[in-house]
Amino acid sequence: MPSNHDSAGRPIVVVTGMGVVTSLGAGLVDNWKSLTAGRSGIKSISRFATDGLKTKFAGCVDFVPANPLSAPELSERMADMAAEEAVAQSGVGTLGDFPGPLFIAVPPIEIEWTQRREVAAKSGANANVSYGDLIRTAASGAFPAHHQRFMFGSVANNLADKYGTKGSPISLSTACASGATAIQLGVEAIRRGEASSALCIGSDGSINQESLIRFSLLSALSTSMDPPEQAAKPFSKNRDGFVMAEGAGAVVLESLESARARGATILGVMEGCGEMADSFHRTRSSPDGKPIIGCIRNALADAGLSPDDIDYINPHGTGTPENDKMEAIGVMAVFGERAKSIPMSSNKSMIGHTLSAAGAVEAVFSLLTLQHQMLPPTINYQVPDPSIPLDVVPNQARAGKVRHVISSSFGFGGQNVSLVMGLEPA
Repeated sequence: MPSNHDSAGRPIVVVTGMGVVTSLGAGLVDNWKSLTAGRSGIKSISRFATDGLKTKFAGCVDFVPANPLSAPELSERMADMAAEEAVAQSGVGTLGDFPGPLFIAVPPIEIEWTQRREVAAKSGANANVSYGDLIRTAASGAFPAHHQRFMFGSVANNLADKYGTKGSPISLSTACASGATAIQLGVEAIRRGEASSALCIGSDGSINQESLIRFSLLSALSTSMDPPEQAAKPFSKNRDGFVMAEGAGAVVLESLESARARGATILGVMEGCGEMADSFHRTRSSPDGKPIIGCIRNALADAGLSPDDIDYINPHGTGTPENDKMEAIGVMAVFGERAKSIPMSSNKSMIGHTLSAAGAVEAVFSLLTLQHQMLPPTINYQVPDPSIPLDVVPNQARAGKVRHVISSSFGFGGQNVSLVMGLEPA
């Protein structure tokens, strides 16, 4: 039997379970069907009033009731849905007794002003209320339940209790790279021998007026309203910003030895992880592209692969003028002339940018690409950008021979992570 360790002597880390929720639907089957059909989940926002907002559309997960839920409550519900699917597919442990740790990426904005005002009103803020009155009010349960969401780790704690994960659950936020960071931490824990399995999740349900305004003030969001389904235009010359979206992705990681011992179905291999910080600017990438280039190269080196081994790229691909340009520069620097012939398509053209969840959601889609040997398209690609001479799988999915995939997440503040995934070892 082949070795359970890689060429560096580390335990090989495999994926035995996956789950996903996006604006395209709940579950692997519905998402993959819509993704390869080139459907868009981006629609006009109906959850709250958008009067006066420049951007009035998003990739909302409306089939999970979100009003009056706060961002962390919705994030928890979607994370639970994705985790339930991943753990069930994996068949590892039992509900309430997962044998490894939990690593979860969640949005940094906890609750919105609506909930803050309610907590303030119930606490008697700005009124002549004594400390004793506050204690008695809290003891009576009169405070709304979402006051607990002021704690950053509330989502992780609740999910750890439900699934019975081991050790302290790790909540993390590395901007738009968060979901990929959660997976990287799981891979590293297994490689170090600290665990034989890990539950890694990225989830984000923070579409609300406050978040839309914040990103609009950064001039980061698309305002192409007519129609909303065509707003996300990664790598097109007429791209004008990203589209906010909600979703969750979850993977169950295991050592190859553990998976083989229990006869688990292996869905793919987490071959390598790379990261490189970029302290150039809070939102912009370094103009020399070095952090992006270094991040991709670090992932390839960690996987023990060369650029020639990569058959498909799942890019960050947000649709902002800055990100797409810098990502293209990075890809062309790493892959050279071959960059023009490597398929590279953006899931965000259909599901939007799921922010903290993006790295995990797109890792799931990358693994499905390996499983099905089918490349999802970049939709809304009508006006090619001559400065990005790459194969973006325009508008229609196509079959492809794929052995190794690299998926990159480049977050605000220069928080960059790339993941390399492959098929089960021969």
